Amino acid sequence: QLQLVESGGGLVQPGGSLRLSCVASGFSLDYKAIGWFRQAPGKEREGVLCISASGSSTVYADSVKGRFTISRDNAKKTVYLQMNSLKPEDTAVYYCAVPFWGSSCQTTYDYWGQGTQVTVSS
Repeated sequence: QLQLVESGGGLVQPGGSLRLSCVASGFSLDYKAIGWFRQAPGKEREGVLCISASGSSTVYADSVKGRFTISRDNAKKTVYLQMNSLKPEDTAVYYCAVPFWGSSCQTTYDYWGQGTQVTVSS
């Protein structure tokens, strides 16, 4: 079955770092863009970063520019979100997502993980 599983979330102090992982099973990531999204309590889900099938990155949320980095390892069927200089406003449930066939970051996403909680607090 097609599945995306996020991990790596937790509690971190402001200014700290965290690396999230998203592992795919049941399908290949070779031709797909991959996106990271987040949803804070009482807020709508927003896009964070995307990486295309060719490896180029797109920033969806300007607030993370220069602090977050997305990368992928197709052989491991894994995408990563490196989060540095974390702020309390980064607190949210983070989700990874993949389109059915889209290879660029201008796409519609069809498959979603269960999410992992990131809490930034002192």
